Amino acid sequence: MKHTHFLRTTFLALGACAGLAGEAAAETYKWITFKPQGAGDAQAVTTQWLVDEFAARTGGEHKIEVFWGGSVAKTREIPEALAAGVGDFGDVITPYFPDMMPLNNAVGFFIPQPMGTAEVGHFIENLHATYPEFKQELADHNLYAFGFRPLEAYGLLCTKPVNSLADMAGLRVRSYGFAYPKLIEAMGATPVSIATSETYEALQRSIVDCTPIGPALARGWKYDEVAKYYIEVPLGASFGHLLAMNLDSYNNMDAETQAVVDQLGRDYLVEYARVLDEDAARVRDLWTGDLGVEVIDFPVAELYDLIDDAGIQGVRAEWIEKANAAGLPADEIVKSLSFAE
Repeated sequence: MKHTHFLRTTFLALGACAGLAGEAAAETYKWITFKPQGAGDAQAVTTQWLVDEFAARTGGEHKIEVFWGGSVAKTREIPEALAAGVGDFGDVITPYFPDMMPLNNAVGFFIPQPMGTAEVGHFIENLHATYPEFKQELADHNLYAFGFRPLEAYGLLCTKPVNSLADMAGLRVRSYGFAYPKLIEAMGATPVSIATSETYEALQRSIVDCTPIGPALARGWKYDEVAKYYIEVPLGASFGHLLAMNLDSYNNMDAETQAVVDQLGRDYLVEYARVLDEDAARVRDLWTGDLGVEVIDFPVAELYDLIDDAGIQGVRAEWIEKANAAGLPADEIVKSLSFAE
């Protein structure tokens, strides 16, 4: 609690300073991100695309300066830093903040689910356009989501071949979030909570045998150096990041600039999905070459049969209860997250 209070006090003080500076140069906005500038992945590349487009579409009148690599706020500090005005723009890893934004974490309660990257992005985009509760949940923390960055469709990257559920028995699988622990248990494996940054070593040292991930991220984190089997388990795309703004910064923009930001958010999803698909295809080509990763098909029916598991259904019911309590038509919303009968 002391640490949280210290962060809040620090961010508020910095935010006040940022506000004073902003009065003298209101045309320059600050983007705070955990991504390293030289990462070269779809997230970093399209962040730079968005920044360049913002300058171009405002005729050079406005620009965004990016503070890369957690130099202003670390991953778990970004929502609070944005809310305090330390930054104007930033990317928020939604699943890291389940208590702050339970409604906006909807997809994380429904794994496996049938949607890919672009579909998940449009799904969340539509929720924000249709139901005010999703925007209000963020507004309560002085945040505004102008765009969305889903992750790629996931399978399992493993250190040993997995051809069916029978091969999952006794394996240790990296777990996080809401649905994965119960899904992994239903598959007959043991969930192990490990941070993304620690997973390479965990795979290398056999602390875990598998991790849910997609090809592009597996290459980005170099997990495919130590785990050589990619299992095509159709887990669906996870919802990853909000492209967020400090709500006051957004409200203080003129209507024309707000329109540029909102349209950029919609266009960003299209560009990001395109770049991510190209990246994933490139990685799959590398896997068939020098990287030597074997891609294994998984019997889809075996996965679908698990959805009725009591643990998996319990997680889904948890989100439905939260949504109903907020006055949302949960049963209608979750149709998109369910496999067709």
